[in-house]
Amino acid sequence: MTTTTTTTTTTAPDAITSSELLSVVASRELAARRTVFAGIGLPTLATELAHLTVAPEIEVVYESGVCGAHPSHLPETIADAVLITGAEAVLSMPALFGCVLQGGHIDVGFLGAAQIDRWGNLNTSVIGDWDSPSVRLPGSGGGIEVMANSREVFVVMRRHNPRSFTGNLDFCTTPGPDRALAEGIRPLGAGVTRVITELGILARAGVGEELRLVAVHPGVTVEQVRAATGWDLKVADTVDTVPPPTAAELRLLREDVDPGRVYLR
Repeated sequence: MTTTTTTTTTTAPDAITSSELLSVVASRELAARRTVFAGIGLPTLATELAHLTVAPEIEVVYESGVCGAHPSHLPETIADAVLITGAEAVLSMPALFGCVLQGGHIDVGFLGAAQIDRWGNLNTSVIGDWDSPSVRLPGSGGGIEVMANSREVFVVMRRHNPRSFTGNLDFCTTPGPDRALAEGIRPLGAGVTRVITELGILARAGVGEELRLVAVHPGVTVEQVRAATGWDLKVADTVDTVPPPTAAELRLLREDVDPGRVYLR
């Protein structure tokens, strides 16, 4: 295993928050993608930044039924009226999930999770025992449909530790295609292909592959990532070093995408 570093020509400021780091790195992963099913928060930041940088033709779809949103400023919820004005279309829930998602029209679905395992299965329901959990979470929302029908899924995780990256989920809210196939269900998509964390990037090609470490952030070692992962994490033969956010990317994120600090913190 070797580690390679990709250099950049623009030096970024030193004070970069976790939200900024994750948003910038996730936005770069959207290059060459066309349609993105995005949630509110970090996915919104990433898709808006990608629109200004690597994916100018990107079309964002929200769970509220808004397709091709062109908001004047960041929405605070998926039902924010700012998403409606100037949108390409606003669909009913049956049309959105039955025609757009199940029709295979989404390139990338963005999901978050409290826990993820080596196969990309997600937990957004409970931490601890189902009957007496230490934390009760919102649940699936549209996560199951996004996982099953998007061509691929990106997950952004704020915390990379053995509790979040676990060998055994406390509850499987959103099964990836490997688990679904074991139950006799054949999803359309590849499931989780990218996981962006505060330590680096995990990736897999699709069904039959475990997530493996493919890149680390500057100053992070492979050993640190493996120690922070609750299973025996596989490591790519060559592990890249993620270029830090550039001054240009940070300026766009702070001044154009989220000047009101709706999500940046």
